[in-house]
Amino acid sequence: MDANSDFLVIGGGIIGLTIARELRRRGLGSVTVLEKEPELGRHQSGKNSGVLHAGIYYAADSLKAKFCAAGSRKMQEYAREHGIACKKDGKVIVAARPDLVPQLEKLLQRSRENGIRAEKISPERLRELEPLATTHDFALWSPDTAVIDSKGVLDALARELRDAGVTVRLNEKALAVDAARRAVRTAHDEVAYGHLVNAAGLHADRIAHSMDVGLDLAILPFKGMYQAIAPRFAAGVRASIYPTPDPRVPFLGVHLTRNIHGDVLAGPTALPAFGRENYHGLAGVGWGELPRLAADLARMFVGNVDGFRNLAYEELPKYTRRGFFKHVRALTPSITLADVLPAQKVGIRAQLVERATRRFVMDFTIREGPRSTHVLNAISPAFTSSMAFAEHVVDRIAARGGG
Repeated sequence: MDANSDFLVIGGGIIGLTIARELRRRGLGSVTVLEKEPELGRHQSGKNSGVLHAGIYYAADSLKAKFCAAGSRKMQEYAREHGIACKKDGKVIVAARPDLVPQLEKLLQRSRENGIRAEKISPERLRELEPLATTHDFALWSPDTAVIDSKGVLDALARELRDAGVTVRLNEKALAVDAARRAVRTAHDEVAYGHLVNAAGLHADRIAHSMDVGLDLAILPFKGMYQAIAPRFAAGVRASIYPTPDPRVPFLGVHLTRNIHGDVLAGPTALPAFGRENYHGLAGVGWGELPRLAADLARMFVGNVDGFRNLAYEELPKYTRRGFFKHVRALTPSITLADVLPAQKVGIRAQLVERATRRFVMDFTIREGPRSTHVLNAISPAFTSSMAFAEHVVDRIAARGGG
């Protein structure tokens, strides 16, 4: 046994780092973070839009609603303390079709239930806030939505953890977990732990399954591609323009956001990926689990599980420039095809599904195992929620006495 730690965190994304930070803040013991990549946050955390969500979209009884607004406040405070670029410019939510107007009313009611500031605004007021946006009947204004430098947050957390005595080990993939001996084997050594925190994101289900936890759940990856908005048109986009959720499909759809660097991006898509790290072409295709992914997608399509067939019909055209452009134009009708440009930004959504029903799990999901805690569904708004969510996770660990 070459090393040991009271708490071993697998995964150096925003969830793993904030949980490690909270463990040290409470002085619960030594903490080690294992990250398989050469840098922190290479996957979901480093490829997100940088939006700090207000919490309007989430059902009042969900963990997302519980932690989103509080997490955003904590993240903005952290940005002020550490000199991280952050702007609270707000966002508008519009109805691209007349049949989506009732969904705007539902969002307004949901924001009230969640204690989130949201204002019903006229098309005239919408033009004052976002001159290029359009809506039917009315729109919503979310003044507390912000954008942040995600990379700056990850860098600040890395410095803070190292200053606090947390061991952060890069290029250290967890190859196997021996739950009986409480040890994790890497390519270099073996790390003994008192309590394991699985925050492995795209690979969290694999870690959990190796410990006989969450066997009823599995990750189904979805690819989120973006397009850039040409400077000529982007100059008229002030902050963020979001669509009203379409109840026929499970994911939100394309939106426009001016990021902290001043660029305006449109996206993301929600296309099935053929591997957990299948960002481009055949790179990262998970050949070993491709049959399982294909079978799950086929059954979901045939049964239209959670609107997946509707999603497929909507998303597949986005592989083409014109198909993607159609969805951008629904939010900003004056845009032209020439204003929508290729972009390199691509992310993978680690979407959890129930294995038996193949239904999407839409809320944050935590499972406990032997001397372990497993974060199995840290999807959006996980970055926004992370600091408040980490407090909740550590509360659960402490309540078990670290067991």
